[in-house]
Amino acid sequence: MPGLEDLYREIILDHYRNPRNRGELEVPPAHRVEGFNPLCGDEIVVYLDVDAEGVVEDIRIGGQGCSISQSSASMMSAAVKGKTIDEVHELTKAFKAMMSIHESSLEGDDAEPEEFPDINLGDLEALRGVVRFPVRIKCATLSWNTLAQGLDEAASAAS
Repeated sequence: MPGLEDLYREIILDHYRNPRNRGELEVPPAHRVEGFNPLCGDEIVVYLDVDAEGVVEDIRIGGQGCSISQSSASMMSAAVKGKTIDEVHELTKAFKAMMSIHESSLEGDDAEPEEFPDINLGDLEALRGVVRFPVRIKCATLSWNTLAQGLDEAASAAS
């Protein structure tokens, strides 16, 4: 479907050229976590401020890398801001499930796995085509893995 691919390409480029939530937060109270993909050199820094009720109050993204890693980080930061840690974990699970769907399911040949959470991914759907290029999946999931580490650290600090 060429029209949809063009739209998705535009969403990815928009987030790459105009990243959301770019910058830093004061540490502490925010948690700072770094992620690195040694295969391609992508770097992500996530600044995370989680309030006492477990809500992602603010998030900022830094780092450098390819358009996929940087746009994924931008989309992730917009998607998780204001959500509870549990909601963020569910969103992360849904995103990672989307990244693990076999390419044939994109063509409608296979049903999606049953464990795929029924969550609207919004702009993150634009990254669905990355599964056609397995080496790029790590680019798309780098920020999500870094966020998960930051949430674990925030939970440890709160207890």
